[in-house]
Amino acid sequence: MKTVRHELVVVGGGPAGYVAAIRAAQLGFDAACIDENSRFGGTCLRVGCIPSKALLESSHLYEEAQHRFAEHGMAFDGLSLDLEAMMNRKAKIVDTLTGGIDMLFKKNKVTGYRGRGKLRDGQSVEVQGDEPVIIEADRILLCTGSVPASLRGVEEDGDRIGNSTTALSFPEVPKRLVVIGGGYIGMELGSVWNRLGSETIVLEASDRIFPGIDSEMANLAARQFKRQGIKVHTKTFVKSAKVQGDGCLVEVQDSDPIECDRVLLATGRRPATDNLNLESIGLELDQRGFIPVNENFETNVENVYAVGDCIGGAMLAHKAMEEGIVCAERMVGMASHCNYDVIPAIVYTHPEIASVGKMEDELKADGVDYRKGVGVFGANGRARTLGEPEGRVKILADAKTDRVLGVHIIGARAGDLIAEAAAAMEFGASSEDIARTCHAHPTLAEAVHEAALAVDNRAIHSA
Repeated sequence: MKTVRHELVVVGGGPAGYVAAIRAAQLGFDAACIDENSRFGGTCLRVGCIPSKALLESSHLYEEAQHRFAEHGMAFDGLSLDLEAMMNRKAKIVDTLTGGIDMLFKKNKVTGYRGRGKLRDGQSVEVQGDEPVIIEADRILLCTGSVPASLRGVEEDGDRIGNSTTALSFPEVPKRLVVIGGGYIGMELGSVWNRLGSETIVLEASDRIFPGIDSEMANLAARQFKRQGIKVHTKTFVKSAKVQGDGCLVEVQDSDPIECDRVLLATGRRPATDNLNLESIGLELDQRGFIPVNENFETNVENVYAVGDCIGGAMLAHKAMEEGIVCAERMVGMASHCNYDVIPAIVYTHPEIASVGKMEDELKADGVDYRKGVGVFGANGRARTLGEPEGRVKILADAKTDRVLGVHIIGARAGDLIAEAAAAMEFGASSEDIARTCHAHPTLAEAVHEAALAVDNRAIHSA
């Protein structure tokens, strides 16, 4: 087997891995990146963030054309759904973005290897694939990501009963779809198929959907989903799910079984740290399979690092990218850091939900003295012209210092609006800083401005 040498080898070509490899190359490393898939990009680009958002946008437009375009003076005769064309659009977007990584590698002189990477020791990785190779390196960076979690009793067949990857490519619109899990993955993909015509039933074990989101925003979202026809059952425990004939049967605790066409299992993700040969080099994992690291992302094995989903924390692509950059920069002695208190999170349902910083629930539980300001979309001219008056911005600020502690948004384009809040918090802004910043009119961002004014009880356009 051929042996090659690089200064840094990155195992995993997802958001953490390809970004880390590129940044390392920019800093002067001879860097390589290994991924077992035919395309770099990891779950996010191939079967996660990007394809799901493509389907969310297409399905949203389809629903708008059915129910909302008429008020704009546009009427359709014989509007129909071409699911194959929708899927082709999704695939084209994925192909474009994943192909772009190859171009970025070439530009930055990163060597890409395709195959399954397994550690041989602390300074070499064996790549198993069509062209097996042993890569020796001064440093190894593990960016192996995560995979969908399974659930006892749910018999996945990758067709009728499957995970988020399966739900991205249903061959037809299910008449009835059961979604197990009311987190962001389940609600996003459940929304897609609900818009396209499925009777969508969400089963969530906790007492509300979006357990990790500010409860006020989660409750507002739940009301909107109910209006959209999504049936959400909380405090519902799934005992089993299995294929039965041409459909599925889902058994739940203390309730009647549910018959459906397809089942989407969306109960979270787990670290992809299996079958990497980590044990043979003495690399430690915690009880859940995550890789413990220090502030420099070093594992307990010298010269072996890890970032991204495989080390735990928020399983978000942008968090993983940030860690990849910081890790590479710390390797050369830069005083780089990752501020985990200011990592935004977004749910791309309709309405969108976006958050950064502390939830109001957390502040109450911790006994923090805070003030709250709310800006509503109903009083926002741009929201009205978009036909999106249902939404609000909530700013939470320290009662003594006025420093912004958290911002939560529900409504159209919340995912774009949260960037201002994240930037403000990164620089330690107060609500007064945001309030004193002139916001263009008419824009949705004025709702952020209004919320900042409301912290000090001086909102202009809100009742």
